[in-house]
Amino acid sequence: MKKPCKNNATNNAKTMSKLTAENFWKIWSESAVSAPAVFYRLYYNDDGSPMYYTMEDLPGNYVEVDINTYLVGSHNVRVVDQKLVHLPSVGMVTKLRPNALTGTACDPHDVCVVVDENGSHVKWSLQ
Repeated sequence: MKKPCKNNATNNAKTMSKLTAENFWKIWSESAVSAPAVFYRLYYNDDGSPMYYTMEDLPGNYVEVDINTYLVGSHNVRVVDQKLVHLPSVGMVTKLRPNALTGTACDPHDVCVVVDENGSHVKWSLQ
């Protein structure tokens, strides 16, 4: 009985390895792998106010936006003539403060509860 030559087995493994690598690179170069198209969209109402940002293809009015606009996701915009218009930011800050003369009568312990002015109350107004 003949013993297989150890050297022969090693040569066969190298040949198979080389063919596999060659086949891999051949298939790789011939394949036309392309990334799927990515769309960033802002869907909006008929009046131009934004509803939601998404990458899905959904029914409705939308405008395509860039990735930065998509990531920020600002709702301080309007769509006018298929273009995104940024609204000016409101620079005014108001606070709810107690006001004895004018305002809404609220429970003394909870400003969220509006009460009758005849009972115990504190008046609050925006200033």
